[in-house]
Amino acid sequence: MASIYAAQPVLEPMGRDLGVPAELTGWIVATGQFGYLAGLLLLVPLGDVVDRRRLIALHLAVTAVGMILTASASAAWVAFAGLAAAGVFAVVVQTTVAYAASVSLPGERGRNIGVVTSGVVVGILGARVVTGTLAEVWGWRSVYAVLAVLSLGLAALVLVALPSEERPSPPAGYRQVVVSLGGLFGQRVSLTRGLIAFFLFASFGTLWSGLSLPLADTPWQLSESQIGLFGIAGLAGALGAARAGRWADAGRAAPVTGLALALLILSWAAIAQLSWSLWLLIVGIVVLDFAVQAVHVSNQHLLTAAYPDRVSSVIGSYMVFYSLGSALGAAATTALFTAYGWAGSSLLGAGFAACALAVWATNRQPTRDSAHSQSEKAGQRQAREETPGTDQAGQVMDNPKVL
Repeated sequence: MASIYAAQPVLEPMGRDLGVPAELTGWIVATGQFGYLAGLLLLVPLGDVVDRRRLIALHLAVTAVGMILTASASAAWVAFAGLAAAGVFAVVVQTTVAYAASVSLPGERGRNIGVVTSGVVVGILGARVVTGTLAEVWGWRSVYAVLAVLSLGLAALVLVALPSEERPSPPAGYRQVVVSLGGLFGQRVSLTRGLIAFFLFASFGTLWSGLSLPLADTPWQLSESQIGLFGIAGLAGALGAARAGRWADAGRAAPVTGLALALLILSWAAIAQLSWSLWLLIVGIVVLDFAVQAVHVSNQHLLTAAYPDRVSSVIGSYMVFYSLGSALGAAATTALFTAYGWAGSSLLGAGFAACALAVWATNRQPTRDSAHSQSEKAGQRQAREETPGTDQAGQVMDNPKVL
């Protein structure tokens, strides 16, 4: 994912070097997001058909090719092509999440998804810190060169460190799995969590794709490396991902989602004060990233629990909403900042968060998570089927053999 978001702290020098107008620099990030969308639809479902370990290694290797193309670009269209290619294969993250979910015990699924997501958060936000420093010392092209080397190294490490999955032959081929994605969009739990993700990451993209513009402008006029340091504040998202996984395992993903979305709206009240207070901005970033990752992990836990035999496909369909939302936030925030300043971008981010909360409130479960409850009910039904002498309510009947 760092291959998509690495441009955020260096949009201004990157756009200037490539001849991209200031009001269109958001498309540098959005291009990677649209490539990512294509990868979600075409590549992630492969995880339900072939060995995910080898798929992860292949995706990392091709991502490196896209990074090399971007680093060596002499024209904007070449850089956009490299970013799009890297975006397509950045879906390695979702294949990794599906791998972790598939090899996990049911009671540990949320925790393991949280661990993987924490690593993703550290990578994305850590990339912002490192990107600023590298760009200031060696230029923005060095960022993509370093990412290419790291991707190749990870590809080799995956083949050595991760075991192959042990699972039965897939019930359907690649074509059938891709076609079946359409059916997932019509399922209530999939559609609801997808819409929440759409607005959630539109809000997230509004902040991180637009933040470098006001920080580089008056009154702060910060350098690329200084702007990149704000990514450290966002590492709170890693903590949010890890804790949310444990909460989800305990069946509390639904209420955690509502609380986190309320915090997301409140975070924008602090972020909007950027023009006069960097400390309030930092507080807002901490709260925003914690809230976003708590919701993100809760969403993935509920979906993988509801569709245990189609983990890659359901993650892919969910992340389509993520990709569209991130692209919308990236493209819209730069346009609004140019026209209305940071106040306009802040209202946009808060509005997206409010829409996500509205979707959750409309479809909320009054008690425990539906997927968690369904799993418990399925277990109870199985126990009743295997245990003679129980009635429909699951109560023991007067049977001397049972008693």
